[in-house]
Formats: sequence, C-alpha cells, structure tokens
Amino acid sequence: MTIDTSMTWLIALYIFMLAAFTGYEVISRVPSILHTPLMSGSNFIHGIVVVGALHALLSATSLSAEILGFLGVILGAANAAGGYVVTDRMLAMFKTSDEKGK
Repeated sequence: MTIDTSMTWLIALYIFMLAAFTGYEVISRVPSILHTPLMSGSNFIHGIVVVGALHALLSATSLSAEILGFLGVILGAANAAGGYVVTDRMLAMFKTSDEKGK
C-alpha cells in the first residue's frame, strides 16, 4: 500500500496564500530603521530562489518546464541584483559627506 504524498494545486495555492498573508503582516510591522537589514536578508533569500530555479531548469524534461525554469532564473537574479542596488543606495543615505567623497 502506497500513500500519495504529492501536493495538489489547491494545497499549493493555500500554502502560497498563507505565506503571502504572513509575509505582509510581518513586513508591515517592521520599523523603518530595520528595513535595510531586512532587505539584505531578503536578498539572501532571492539567492536561494535562483538556486532553486537553476535546479528546476537543469532537471526540466519538457520545453515548458525549461521556459519556466529559465524565467525563474532570470527574474530571481534580477530581483536579487535590484535588491542589492536598493540596499546600497539606502546605506549611502547614512554616510556623512566626508565618507561620500572617499
């Protein structure tokens, strides 16, 4: 007797909705002074997303899976790179005028 442990699309949608709601609630309660460290942490998570997308791309068995994996790699990398640019700009706001010239 085998037990089917695969997630159905409804369970996956339910988990996605719970994660989105939890993420919104957590982020909305973060004080503005902590947004820069939070951005750095989210950039790390986006790096993990890129690794997962690469795994999906390299283990794809159909053209549609390859396209989806490729889009995941491109969008995840763009999101991570953009997050680092935003974090750098936010940190530059805290530098004094003497440090900006260096």
